[in-house]
Amino acid sequence: MNSLSQTNPDLVAQLAHIGLRTTSENLDDFLARATKARWSPRLLLEELAQREEADRARRSLERRLRCSRIGRFKPMADFDWNWPKKIDREIIERAFTLDFIQEGRNLILLGSNGLGKTMISKNIAHAAVLAGYSVLFRTASEILDDLQCDSPELQRRKLKNYARPHLLCIDEVGYLSYDTHAADLLYEIVNRRYEHRSLIVTTNRAFREWNAVFPNATCIASLLDRLTHHADVTLIEGQSYRVRESEQEAAARRKKP
Repeated sequence: MNSLSQTNPDLVAQLAHIGLRTTSENLDDFLARATKARWSPRLLLEELAQREEADRARRSLERRLRCSRIGRFKPMADFDWNWPKKIDREIIERAFTLDFIQEGRNLILLGSNGLGKTMISKNIAHAAVLAGYSVLFRTASEILDDLQCDSPELQRRKLKNYARPHLLCIDEVGYLSYDTHAADLLYEIVNRRYEHRSLIVTTNRAFREWNAVFPNATCIASLLDRLTHHADVTLIEGQSYRVRESEQEAAARRKKP
């Protein structure tokens, strides 16, 4: 075999050391192809660069998906637009263009349980990851529990982490009640992202009911003012889709002999 296609262990280590990961891991195959096809030096470098670029894009996507914590979700192709009695499809479909992220705007999905708010927000979040944005998806309770720590320095670092992603999705605001301190922490997140980074918030409570979610909190008016200033707010009304599915499954079981 031509000496060009013989793997040098030191070369493999050197390629890995300078970050040419995919080339170092597949060096034998790469050199064999180059030898067989008689690549010119320029073509060899072009192939190497294309391989490395594609591999880094793949690893970046995998990392961003892992860090986003989106988890499992149904695709929008499964969403029944005709089930809700009221839904602003235009606002939601426009959100999938991701223009609101570039503009630092927010999207707020408001409605009762089981109407697809989480499904919609996860699909938008996933589209944002595929488009190259950094994304973090967490429930309100997960975020507030995470920020409840004794160390002020640790809390500041965590707040910075929630301020950093291009898109932060806060799911299920209003499903539980919290104390005044929790309201202050949520306000701090919204304030740090205000006019710079986008939020998607899902809630089952009208804004006038947020005082019941955060009793005695004095920052609610300021929190909502910043949250809704540059935001599309869409109301979804209707009966729970999950209840409908449960009823259909029960009916199907009854029909079985």
